[in-house]
Amino acid sequence: MALHLTVDPDATEPPYEQIRATIAEQARSGALPVGYKLPTVRGFAEELGLAANTVAKAYKALEADGVIETRGRNGTFVAAQGDTAAREAAAAASAYAQRARRLGLDHDAAVAAAVAALRAAYGD
Repeated sequence: MALHLTVDPDATEPPYEQIRATIAEQARSGALPVGYKLPTVRGFAEELGLAANTVAKAYKALEADGVIETRGRNGTFVAAQGDTAAREAAAAASAYAQRARRLGLDHDAAVAAAVAALRAAYGD
């Protein structure tokens, strides 16, 4: 198995976001299994014809999302995601609920705002 990724220079999404989204989707689908070693930032950037900072930005976002983990000089690997993703989503939802309440939104308004944001994010 290998990482399959192409960057479309004409896409509306910036290259780092295309990289982030593709790796995240392949990790979620199992196309990139837990423990899969990703290419180095420089090597991957060279392969894609991009600046190293572009790939580094995508890797940093993926690491912040718990999709990948860096193990120092050993490299960057696909992380075990299930628990991390669910835990982070629950924490974000809790933070939103607390913030909405502090802003004085009632339950229905808070839910409507969350649903609208989810529709925008998922393109529904």
